Amino acid sequence: MKELIFLTLANNLPRIRFLDKIRFRILRMAGIIFDGKSKVWGPLTIRPIGRCNNLRIGNGTFINTEVRFGVVGKISIGNNVLIGPRVMFETVSHGLKYIPGKGRGVSSKPIVVGDEVWIGAAAVITQGVTIGEGAVVAAGALVNRDVEPRTLVAGVPAKLIKYID
Repeated sequence: MKELIFLTLANNLPRIRFLDKIRFRILRMAGIIFDGKSKVWGPLTIRPIGRCNNLRIGNGTFINTEVRFGVVGKISIGNNVLIGPRVMFETVSHGLKYIPGKGRGVSSKPIVVGDEVWIGAAAVITQGVTIGEGAVVAAGALVNRDVEPRTLVAGVPAKLIKYID
């Protein structure tokens, strides 16, 4: 219940620069684990409610507006990461095979984002993915495989575009 109250409060603060520090503190009270100071413009969607402690965010990270965290599994975001608007992190998925009376089942794996990663607007990061240090994920990419450090990936599904010096 505490998590729901603090998330609602943080998400409904006006998007004014001086309120960013307050929003950060309220999100910490909701249960998100911050390893230092970060900037969160919000609002954030965190599903399911009650799992904020499955989200760890590193020092100096910037999270833009309307970012969604599906935190059935753990999500770990490194230091100095830039996350664009409307990015989705999804740690849960359903199987393709339908079993009558049981449905499709559920699987969940963690997501790990290394230090100094840049994730462009509207990218989707799926379960079990690790994004290496210094990598760039282009806007709109669907990342369903690990991303090597210091690379640029783009597309649906995301593919290597080039290595970054």
